[in-house]
Amino acid sequence: MSVRPPYLPVPVDGHTVTWDDWDGSPACRTDMRWENEGWTAQIDLIPDRATVVLRLSARWALQQMLLFRDMDEPDLWLVTDGHGGWGEMNGARVDELEGCTDIDVAGTPFTNSIIIRRLPLEDGFSGAIPVAVFDVETLAVERWNVVYTRHDRHTWEYDSLRAGRRSFAGVDDHGIVIDEEGVFRRVDA
Repeated sequence: MSVRPPYLPVPVDGHTVTWDDWDGSPACRTDMRWENEGWTAQIDLIPDRATVVLRLSARWALQQMLLFRDMDEPDLWLVTDGHGGWGEMNGARVDELEGCTDIDVAGTPFTNSIIIRRLPLEDGFSGAIPVAVFDVETLAVERWNVVYTRHDRHTWEYDSLRAGRRSFAGVDDHGIVIDEEGVFRRVDA
């Protein structure tokens, strides 16, 4: 049984990752910036003409999620206490997401990278975790249990929202998805 080594830190001077859909059409771009003792990840969802901004702690724990579609103000702005409690920025609780500590957005594999970097699994082990799943078009938010399996340091398997099936994903030394088989291909790797 292999003990899970930590992934390499992402450079604090910034990091950009771009993916195409499997057919070669542009899918998304993620720009990461280190600021105020944590990470800000701006995910541009190209086909959806939307932007998701995530605020992560230094250890990649999700703190906030903002979704922008066609206005300067966010269409959706949620915060989490890091222990599964969720609320809107105006203070209203979001009880249907109770227990979720992570999110998944169908238009990007980056949200899976966040989970992969933190999930303490050894080679060959799986874990089911409650994840908040966002629909960019309708702003619907649902709670799903997603099973992640770590085959080895660079190979994972999980439920792919975009593909609607289990997918294999290769990750780089930073734990960021390179390719999600049949769904996304990284173009800057």
